[in-house]
Amino acid sequence: MIFPRRRIRAFLIYAHYDREIVYGLYNCMIKDGIDVWLDAEKLLPGQSWKMEIGRAMLNSDVVLVCLSRQFNKRKGYRHKELKIALEKANLLPDEKIFVIPVRLEECDMPESLLHLHRVDLFEVGGYKKLIRALRVGGAEG
Repeated sequence: MIFPRRRIRAFLIYAHYDREIVYGLYNCMIKDGIDVWLDAEKLLPGQSWKMEIGRAMLNSDVVLVCLSRQFNKRKGYRHKELKIALEKANLLPDEKIFVIPVRLEECDMPESLLHLHRVDLFEVGGYKKLIRALRVGGAEG
C-alpha cells in the first residue's frame, strides 16, 4: 500500500513591519505545496495566540526566521519565538535542518543564528535554495 507523503509544515517568524513581503513568501510556499503557518492566516479570534504559536512551532518540521533591518530594531514576540525554535533545534540531531535564517534584504543576522547558513531571498536563486532546504528538512522530520 502506498501512503501519500505528508506536506512539509513550516512556521514563519517575522517582524510585522515586513508583513507584505512575508505574505508574498507565504503565497509562493503554499503554491509549492508547503503547509505554512502564518499567524495572520492561522490564528482565529478568541484563541490564545501565545499557546497556538507555541503549538504550531513545536509541530513544525522547519522554522523560517525572516530577517530584515526591522527584525532586531524593536522588541517583539518574534524574539521569544526565535528562542523557542532554537531550544527545539538543540534537542534534534545536529544534521537536522530545523531553523533556517531567511534574509529578506541585506541586513545583519542575530548573533544566535550566526552558526547557521542563511539563504538570501533577494538574490537570484534564493527562493529555489529555500525550497530545497525545506524539502530536505521536512523529509528528515
